[in-house]
Amino acid sequence: MPKHDLMSPKGIANRIKAKGLQKLRWYCQMCNKQCRDANGFKCHTESESHQRNILLFAEKPAKFIEKFSSEFESGMMSIISCNYRSMRVLANVVYNDYIKDRNHVHMNSTKWTTLSGFVMYLGKTGRCKVEETAKGWYITYIEKDPLLLERQAKAERKERMEIDDLEREKMEIERRIESAKLASGESLAPSNISLNSSAPIKFTFKTPAVNAIKPIITNNNDEKEKSIITNTNNSSDHQTLSFSSSTTMDKKSSSSWDEKESHSHVSNQLPPKKLTAAEELMIEEEAKKERRNRKDYWLHIGIVVKIMNKSLKDGKYYKQKGVVKQVEDRYVGHIQLLDSEDLLKLDQDQLETVIPPLGGLLLIVNGAYRGEQAILLSIEESSFRSQVRIETGPFTGKTISLPYEDISKVHVAK
Repeated sequence: MPKHDLMSPKGIANRIKAKGLQKLRWYCQMCNKQCRDANGFKCHTESESHQRNILLFAEKPAKFIEKFSSEFESGMMSIISCNYRSMRVLANVVYNDYIKDRNHVHMNSTKWTTLSGFVMYLGKTGRCKVEETAKGWYITYIEKDPLLLERQAKAERKERMEIDDLEREKMEIERRIESAKLASGESLAPSNISLNSSAPIKFTFKTPAVNAIKPIITNNNDEKEKSIITNTNNSSDHQTLSFSSSTTMDKKSSSSWDEKESHSHVSNQLPPKKLTAAEELMIEEEAKKERRNRKDYWLHIGIVVKIMNKSLKDGKYYKQKGVVKQVEDRYVGHIQLLDSEDLLKLDQDQLETVIPPLGGLLLIVNGAYRGEQAILLSIEESSFRSQVRIETGPFTGKTISLPYEDISKVHVAK
């Protein structure tokens, strides 16, 4: 029977019927032909071209099965890496996207009989991270880019070098501190007077002996003074003391003495306290630590972050909070949302830190004390800073002020 014309009603109807997916039982993978019914499939299997392909398959069946398996795997992995690169997804969802192409390689022509077997194969070979749940198999794409792996190796080598430099700097600083302490101890040992002390200097005056003074009293009504005591000693030193009978004179003299003493105290004040060599070394070490630990990446496993990407899923995840479960290449994090079980893969530019309530546990994600846990004491809203007390490491108990972007809440499992 001759074929219908291309633009005839019967030809158009046949093309409409051939659109989309047909039944799998009437598909021939060797000939890559889809039949519409059982009669058409029977006619195809009896055709000469199909018989030749079957003879070729019979000669080397493993070769063809491996070829179809490789094509099926590459097609599935391309969909996972392109469409679901940053999230955990059901394997059935990926498979449904794959079979939308009517010319795809069917699974019954591969070495895997079920989708579960293929998912387990991906997990064993390290292509994907697989997880079996009540809803089915979940898969997560694992980065295997050679450039990315090389960059990670370089970053690890650089970090090891920084750790070695840090150890050498610590040993040098400890040596300098010990030498400074010894030098300061030798210079201060002979002297008992501390120049840095703010206590006032006291003076003691000794009065002359009573036997050495002979009082001479003269009465004079016109003068206010009642008596003049002169020292009768014939030595060249001569001392005269006058005693006033008026109480005002005593007050004036005492006030004038206090004023003189205050002036002498002001004149004897020392300059501001200078830092010792050890204190200067500690301040210098603090600045070095800040420069060394201040990085352009801040993601840490276990902290709570907030998603700030408005375009992700049409704003579905905007301002939702999640926990960082894994960090890739220092800048990318696997975020599991707190309100749902969704797992997203996002760059740190799409995230921001979360401030805990007062008294809550937090992690210092950047700066000199990077990686230490602390407790939030107070918040300075005007300067966008917070007062925290370090709870781990060698600086436990120290209170410092940090900006909001350097701290983030630590997730505590309930």
